[in-house]
Amino acid sequence: MSGFHEVSFPFSVALGARGGPVRRTEIVTLGSGREERNTPHAHSRRLWNAGPGVKTLDDLHALTAFFEARRGRQHGFRFRDPLDHKSCAPSASLSATDQLLATSDGAMTEYSLVKHYPSGGESYVRPIAKPVAGSVRIAVDGVELDGADFALDPVTGLVSLVTPPGAGLAVTAGFEFDCPVRFDTDALDISLDAFGAGEAADVPLIELRL
Repeated sequence: MSGFHEVSFPFSVALGARGGPVRRTEIVTLGSGREERNTPHAHSRRLWNAGPGVKTLDDLHALTAFFEARRGRQHGFRFRDPLDHKSCAPSASLSATDQLLATSDGAMTEYSLVKHYPSGGESYVRPIAKPVAGSVRIAVDGVELDGADFALDPVTGLVSLVTPPGAGLAVTAGFEFDCPVRFDTDALDISLDAFGAGEAADVPLIELRL
């Protein structure tokens, strides 16, 4: 049976991975030459090739063990995107006010983690389902909460506040996160070069919607 393993892909291999978000846009060209563009999906889906991250025999050994334990494509796992794994810019430090989760209605105590991607007056809101335990910081109306004032489910990204904030207050968060993925192949293409270094030509990973 397929499932999700709460384990992380070897980070030394992930550092060399190539890929990013992929969108699906359906384009119809009208008789006038104008286009109608639509998308059937609200969210992008991230794809990576982790093969370029394999640099040494030890990397290859770790990748093989990880692949076998996941049974190829059968089980999902956590992947740390080297370029996008924080609620802030890569060079910045986390803050409890990085991302707006919601404006409180005075009764709600549960909030899902999200990350906003704003540009040119538009913004994409990405659900974050796999936060890194111990990294999440929460603030209400700009005031950071003590760790005893909220609980985090690192499996779902759901934050539960002990006490509902007053109505109209911004609930914000700062965090690190992983992306839920699976292998998109049931075979590893492994080779050794003339100097005995390991190489895996193609290790495709695909984001999961949980």
